Amino acid sequence: MNISLKSISIKKLTTLLIIIAITATAGIVMELNRVRQINAFNQAISTGKNPHTDKQSYEAKYATAYWLAKNERFKEATLLYSQLTQKGEPSQKAAVQHNIGNMFFLKALQVSGGNDSKIRDEVEYLLMQAHSSYKQALKQDNSNWGTRRNLDRVITLLPENPTPGVGESDSPGLIMGNIPNGLP
Repeated sequence: MNISLKSISIKKLTTLLIIIAITATAGIVMELNRVRQINAFNQAISTGKNPHTDKQSYEAKYATAYWLAKNERFKEATLLYSQLTQKGEPSQKAAVQHNIGNMFFLKALQVSGGNDSKIRDEVEYLLMQAHSSYKQALKQDNSNWGTRRNLDRVITLLPENPTPGVGESDSPGLIMGNIPNGLP
């Protein structure tokens, strides 16, 4: 390999290497700054504070909604989560729907107790909302076993549809009309 010194001078080579070194250093500084921003973002989210960077990112909104839900501020969390259901990848949408279902499920468990018809209606409404959210999550991403388990739990807690004409019975059973009495 014969490289002519006439075509590449030492000064040109040195200048090229200096430009490459400056560019690489600038890239490293930018990446280190981004790592620092990500660490600050994670620290702010984990303590429940608003992050100073990436405020409008999907992750920031998700983390804020999660924190609100964890602190039982369900209305605010639901509003943020419902904004996120319009964005993101299917797995992200599934996580949002899963968390919405969890909020309704937890609220239903907190409200339950007593035989008051208003409480029973509210619990049934909350369980139906949880049921719907878990089903939406599974439509987006069917691989989450936690969502499947929670959906199964909600289904077992939902009251059976009342049988017409039976009244307020806990387990009315089947109406067996048109079945003759006696053995054939």
